[in-house]
Amino acid sequence: VYFIGFLPGFLYLGGLDKKLSCPRLETPRQSIPAGSVAIGGDQTGIYPKSSPGGWNIIGRSPVPLFDINNNPPTVARAGDLIRFVPIDHQQFLDIDARIKAGEYKLQIKPGND
Repeated sequence: VYFIGFLPGFLYLGGLDKKLSCPRLETPRQSIPAGSVAIGGDQTGIYPKSSPGGWNIIGRSPVPLFDINNNPPTVARAGDLIRFVPIDHQQFLDIDARIKAGEYKLQIKPGND
């Protein structure tokens, strides 16, 4: 995570392979779903809430990464490493249901601070 901004909880990620770099859209979309993972230029970002956006969507996470009622409100902070794990549509739905039922725990591993 490089930094958090644009929207509260929007994660700007670094380390994108140059082969995946692509320009932002000329005309932004009016609504990007929460959890969308997107590429804009040389960066990857994760939309914390549904919002307008001009980045190229490459995936979506069912895990909420920002909640104003939590302290801190974001699950990640600048300097953290995030590893994406591929899941299929059914796994997405299962995780989403477990989150809504309060039965899902995000795996966070301590790193070297």
